[in-house]
Amino acid sequence: MEKITTGQTYEQAFQFSQEQVNAFALLSGDHNPIHLDAEYAAKTAFRRPIIHGFLAGSVFSKILGMDFPGEGSIYLNQTLSFLRPMYVDTAYIARLTVLEADATKRRARIKTEILEQESGRIMTEGEAEVLNKQRI
Repeated sequence: MEKITTGQTYEQAFQFSQEQVNAFALLSGDHNPIHLDAEYAAKTAFRRPIIHGFLAGSVFSKILGMDFPGEGSIYLNQTLSFLRPMYVDTAYIARLTVLEADATKRRARIKTEILEQESGRIMTEGEAEVLNKQRI
């Protein structure tokens, strides 16, 4: 069981399908047609349906709870800025960078970013705080 340290980074590739966006709409109750209706979205500045921002951000919950730092993590805080629209069936990379790991308090501040894999452009950014008694 490796402990995370200040400056350490973690990356994970991902993408979402329209079916996953539809399932998120059912779970969240957010049925905004910008996410679900291609004809509606075609008439907007986005030109096609966009992924819910919190669906995209949910990748951080998965990573922090399962992979980095992983099991035993308690999510304490998360900020998110949605900088660019994200689309289905597009390859993205979630990048996490440990800004501060406090072994005494067993807490870490972690920069969270989503980048479009092809262009490297930052789509979403923020900061998370987690508690993990075994891995920090």
